[in-house]
Amino acid sequence: MMKKLLFTLCSLLLLVHLAAAQTAVLYGSVRAESGPLEFASVGIPGSPWGTYTDADGRYRIEGIPAGSYQLQVSLVGYEGVQRSIRLQAGQQLQLDVELQPSAREALQEVVVTGTLREVNRLDSPVPVEVYNPSFFRKNPTPTVFEALQQVNGVRPQLNCNVCNTGDIHINGLEGPYTMVLLDGMPIVSSLASVYGLSGIPNALIERVEVVKGPAASLYGSEAIGGLINIITKDPQQAPLLSADVFTSSWLEHSADLGLKLQAGQKATVLNGLSYYHYRTPLDKNADGFTDVTLQQRISLFQKWHFRRRSDRLFSLAGRYLYEDRWGGDMRWTPAYRGGGSLYGESIYTSRWELIGAYQLPLPEQVLLRFSYNQHRQNSVYGTVPFLARQNIAFAQLSWDKPLGRHTLLTGLALRHTFYDDNTPATASPDAARPLNQPDNTWLPGLFVQQEWQLHPRHQLLTGLRYDYHARHGSIYTPRLAYKWKAGEDRLLRLNAGTGFRVVNLFTEDHAALTGAREIEVPTSLAPERSINTNLNYTHRLLTTSSLFLSLEATAFYTYFSNRILPDYETDPGKIIYSNLQGHGLSRGLSLDIDADFKSGLKLLAGATLLDVVTVEGGRRQRQLLTERFSGNWAVSYPLRRLQLSLDYTGTLYSPMRLPLLGPLDPRPATSPWWSLQNIQLTYKGLRRLEVYGGIKNLLNWTPSRGTPFLIARAHDPFDKQVQFDAAGQPQATSENPYALTFDPTYMWAPNQGMRAFLGIRLTVDK
Repeated sequence: MMKKLLFTLCSLLLLVHLAAAQTAVLYGSVRAESGPLEFASVGIPGSPWGTYTDADGRYRIEGIPAGSYQLQVSLVGYEGVQRSIRLQAGQQLQLDVELQPSAREALQEVVVTGTLREVNRLDSPVPVEVYNPSFFRKNPTPTVFEALQQVNGVRPQLNCNVCNTGDIHINGLEGPYTMVLLDGMPIVSSLASVYGLSGIPNALIERVEVVKGPAASLYGSEAIGGLINIITKDPQQAPLLSADVFTSSWLEHSADLGLKLQAGQKATVLNGLSYYHYRTPLDKNADGFTDVTLQQRISLFQKWHFRRRSDRLFSLAGRYLYEDRWGGDMRWTPAYRGGGSLYGESIYTSRWELIGAYQLPLPEQVLLRFSYNQHRQNSVYGTVPFLARQNIAFAQLSWDKPLGRHTLLTGLALRHTFYDDNTPATASPDAARPLNQPDNTWLPGLFVQQEWQLHPRHQLLTGLRYDYHARHGSIYTPRLAYKWKAGEDRLLRLNAGTGFRVVNLFTEDHAALTGAREIEVPTSLAPERSINTNLNYTHRLLTTSSLFLSLEATAFYTYFSNRILPDYETDPGKIIYSNLQGHGLSRGLSLDIDADFKSGLKLLAGATLLDVVTVEGGRRQRQLLTERFSGNWAVSYPLRRLQLSLDYTGTLYSPMRLPLLGPLDPRPATSPWWSLQNIQLTYKGLRRLEVYGGIKNLLNWTPSRGTPFLIARAHDPFDKQVQFDAAGQPQATSENPYALTFDPTYMWAPNQGMRAFLGIRLTVDK
């Protein structure tokens, strides 16, 4: 009996093998320039051989008899494609297809940032820019902070030559005016705004949504100039295994890993690990200081998606970050930390975050979002210690209610911030009894937003937010947005709103902690307030059968009152902070062009004109470290026969006004025109694997060109040889002819020259 069973089993296996040998397998991927395309239909018309692409745009069709066929690939929003294929018995044929956006459907991406509701980008009254991971892969970077350089009107600004602190400018407004969200939660702010952005790995990103302009009515304080919402991957749609590893000729090493697991029948969990390592001090400008801050950073991430009845949402994510960074004297080691012999800036950062979203089991659309983060910073700037801790808890309950042709969104928000450090910011005002007084701030709020469908072509959004601040009382932030659909592919949007912001100098301005300048705050600081407007026009058109063109133009205007700016110029030995006795203006124009050619050539280009000034006592002055013009581009071209793609990216900036230390300072008062350009080749001929490499900073440009020095008195960072007069002002001497003190804030661009890079990406779907 056993022999018969074995014989039968072997016969069946042989038949299966013979049958498989007479058929073929077709596999590959379907992509657009924005990235992989999910749910694309791939098949042979009139036959049973067909399938749909998965979350990474991959497909596989087995059991196709040998022969010649017409393969059809289609997806709503994209132009369909047909390919002639010839299959031989036993063959496994790889066929990758790239789809071009349809002229009428190219604006149909789903966005959430502008209105707190999931809507098609075309239907949103608020202009939202969407950037997918494929956009950032044109110029791979280890962090979101660096990647955002490719977004028109957005500039990562380095603020210190020694420790490379940074913030993100939107349309010329400095970092504190930009709110950075992670999955819609405002967790990257205050203390985390200095170093926290560099700890968000690109591997976790599903997309980045950017709103330029007023958003305070929905998101509250800090969303004056705009916001950046970093949306992480959905565990259900993520690949089973992913990895992105690259290194550079400067010995920078970056690794991002992702692993998806099923946790029983009702949960999917995505695990992520990101590691960055750069520990090779380099001093190519020969000033005795490190050109680039040395860093060692690890970030662990986990996100859960729970399946519930009626597809109600429940997700929970956590992240832990630890970073050790230092910059300074090339001879510095941790043994010198805090000492007065060799200068170094050393920062240890420890941070964890919890983010969740839970849809209540009610007939109505009621959603609870919540987050909590704890940030610890142990840092030393020369001999000055800065020890700080911050906890932020946030909860928001929103109700989304359709009302016929209108939609009502209303909600409650509560934010609690605990902040403590070793600076005067948290010290009691009583000099006789100095006590530590940590800041505990409760900020409850209520918001309501109504979207009115006035006409099939006219849409109006009105909103109002009320917040109560313990020190500043009631704060109202209204909002208005209007959209006119002038045609199927033409949109005009007008947005206006107000904003407010409470400032914490020591967490937001690194200059308050480094160098030899004395900090002076002559009066109590009132909250900053603003009025914002922007007008956006979007036009997408199919000019010919071989070119798809998209144009987007925006005019923006922001008026500030009570603006707080650091004054470096009244007294070279001080940084004076006070409310502006006048007003500030930020206005300008931006233009974005997206061109797709049938040949596969794709061009993304943008330009922004800026006028950012302060007006006080009839005197008008440009803001420091702000360009009047910026431009960026990304040119991509597929070399299909070689299975390669070519990416050429770059940015261009006009001169900026720079902070000098006095009338004798020999450094230029303005920066030159400068540009960072990069080139990359990616090989896609391997299954599940991409190999990429290229050169960053092709022009080998650094800010030390044409400048006698960047860091003032790098040879005397503790000002031991500086002579001061009775008023505390540095004096010109034979040893110090320019009457300078140590200062590393003369910084406007990365100090890293040309370098090669090489990396691999691995994606395993199942």
